[in-house]
Amino acid sequence: MKDILSLGHSNAGWDEFSYALDQFNIGCVIDVRSSPRSRWQHFNKPQLRVRLNRVGIAYVHLGDDLGGMPMSGPTDYATRRTTAAFSTGIESVLAIAARCTPALLCAERDPLQCHRFSLIARHLYRLPDVRIAHIRHDGTLESHAAAEERLLALHKLSDDLLSDRDQRLAEAYARQERKLG
Repeated sequence: MKDILSLGHSNAGWDEFSYALDQFNIGCVIDVRSSPRSRWQHFNKPQLRVRLNRVGIAYVHLGDDLGGMPMSGPTDYATRRTTAAFSTGIESVLAIAARCTPALLCAERDPLQCHRFSLIARHLYRLPDVRIAHIRHDGTLESHAAAEERLLALHKLSDDLLSDRDQRLAEAYARQERKLG
């Protein structure tokens, strides 16, 4: 079983961020930001790489393949999932996950508000032998299934008796992707 986590740095201080990585035994941070910059200097790509390496954590930037706002290629998530770049990025994530526990990194605090949930984790969750969860800022781990339940509730699709859960979930993802788009 390959465990893959996701984490949004938001405005976390370095100590809080590195503690979360240590708490969940992260061996590699996979940066999925299209533009790996932040007003918080320690989350800019060069500084982040150096700081992570100092504490024994690898850094890989896959924003070109898995970013929500790629420099080239479609930004529509459904179309993006069909591209060769996306497939290459997913293969890279799985190869890393075979060696250590990686964390997909983006900026947004809540995974529901980020492409790492709607685009990447959604795809990974459906693969055999992959377990995906989201590190929350309160120090807890939220399973992807629990996050999907929050997504259904957010779009008021939890209790629709006329459609099955997969239909409701597809609609909730579509609504969220339009919102993020």
